[in-house]
Amino acid sequence: MSMLRVNGGKPLSGRIAAVGNKNAVLPMIAAALLTDEDVRLSNVPNIDDVGVMLELAAALGVSVERDSAGRTVCLRAAAVGRGELPRDLCREIRAGILFAAPLLHRCGAAIMSPPGGDVIGRRRLDSHVYGLECLGATVEMEERFRFRAPVRMSGADIFLPEASVTATAQVLMGAVLSRGTTVIRNAATEPHISDLARMLGTMGARITGVDSNVLRIEGVDRLGGCTHRIVSDHTEAGSFLALAAATGGSVELTGVDPEHYRMTERVLARLGVGLEYGESSVRVREKSGRCVTGDLGSGIPVIDDGPWPQFPSDLMSVMIVLATQVSGTVLFFEKMYESRMYFVDRLVAMGANAVICDPHRVVVCGPSRLHGISLSSPDIRAGMALIGAALCADGESTIKNVELVDRGYECIDERLRLLGAEVERLDD
Repeated sequence: MSMLRVNGGKPLSGRIAAVGNKNAVLPMIAAALLTDEDVRLSNVPNIDDVGVMLELAAALGVSVERDSAGRTVCLRAAAVGRGELPRDLCREIRAGILFAAPLLHRCGAAIMSPPGGDVIGRRRLDSHVYGLECLGATVEMEERFRFRAPVRMSGADIFLPEASVTATAQVLMGAVLSRGTTVIRNAATEPHISDLARMLGTMGARITGVDSNVLRIEGVDRLGGCTHRIVSDHTEAGSFLALAAATGGSVELTGVDPEHYRMTERVLARLGVGLEYGESSVRVREKSGRCVTGDLGSGIPVIDDGPWPQFPSDLMSVMIVLATQVSGTVLFFEKMYESRMYFVDRLVAMGANAVICDPHRVVVCGPSRLHGISLSSPDIRAGMALIGAALCADGESTIKNVELVDRGYECIDERLRLLGAEVERLDD
């Protein structure tokens, strides 16, 4: 078990490069099973979830070559020997379910245990099952999940029950080698879905409608290898922007697509924080006012989340921390997960003026003077938020279970030190 010791009160300032998108690389690793040729990925983040996903691929017979220093991975699925995933690895990561569609094409079957991942509320798999069944697979969801497609799957017109990122990736990978035409309606449109679609296109898939919520796929007989650079992670970058603003600093993220920050920019503006853009960079303005802008008629503003292009749920936690450091009152409405707000209890223990109204809503009135305490990270995003709270607090804080944060943020202690934070990693 790892922990961080943080001495707060120092603004984050400086420049760092954004890393590759966690939620893009995980399905891409699974997609490597759709061909027996080399798939080379660059800008791969050095995070624990990538390591687990690569272990799952290796357990299926995929040759894996990883250069962590160069952030590259080469995968060759020339001999996928089995369609069953190890139980212990399935329980470590939610994205393991994304091997289902590729294994159906390669082996005609896939067997796996229920996926693990963050405990932030119910995370349904209904859309995965529905989409694969529409393509012709059969699914049994018991103690172990069993997917079967003894003959080649066929295209279908599919309206997903929800705009799920992982379900869209799953059905997209199922459709590219299915016979005929597939239309995916109510598809997720996040940048990482578009990045996956472009990678599959490089492999020879025929996909139109990329960046929209209607994807049309003309099935092909085979896919080839590819070389692909992963898009930058707007969630990781947005987290650093929010925490820089919370500490009164100014951080610049390079290697980004400015178009990915438009909704984040609007939310930050409600909290009195401005952004500036370069051709491939985004930064917090040094002299942001850090004062809540009310609704028309002086109403308390509401910050809520939703499917892209709405405000990402994964940035809700760090924005709540930022709200504790700005002047004014704001209501946060978490619509997607019923357990994401529980970490706010830790902020209250640090001195935040916040009220948890119910599992989905929190009212924050700032600014609050936070003080250091001992904390435990409950999940990836809440863990990053608690680190941010410790950076804002007076005195020393200890954050335990940092390995949960390591699943989604690369070398978090080292990157924070580059920005002037006083952070030390300790192994328990």
